Amino acid sequence: MCGGVLYLLDGRTVRTYFPNPKAQLPVVRRDGASMAVPWGRRKQQSGRLPLGGWARLDSIHSGRWDRWFPRPVKIRVLAFMEKDIEGTSHWFDLVEGQWIQGLLAHDGDQQRIYVVTIKPEMEGAVHDRWPRILSA
Repeated sequence: MCGGVLYLLDGRTVRTYFPNPKAQLPVVRRDGASMAVPWGRRKQQSGRLPLGGWARLDSIHSGRWDRWFPRPVKIRVLAFMEKDIEGTSHWFDLVEGQWIQGLLAHDGDQQRIYVVTIKPEMEGAVHDRWPRILSA
């Protein structure tokens, strides 16, 4: 489900994990530069945006996110982390030209990014959700 990411921002390498309440993800702006946006919302965080850090693609298509004025964005990362059934972390590299699809949600002046997830295409996948990876 993408519990962690590795990315470059302003010339530095950042490794962050969703449980960290200060976790941010790099969103590609229209000018091609990246900006860091808070990753989802946790129970202890204020606001009305949905709890969690992920948005199922089918729930986006069904309109469940419409009240938060969702906007699709590119999350530019070098790699993302998933844990297997035994809790062991595995990192998956993205290649040049690939990105994770994100959903930028708004509530008033608050905005947060959610990783868009799909049903995994690989057989025997540990999780029922996988980040949606797109390419140019």
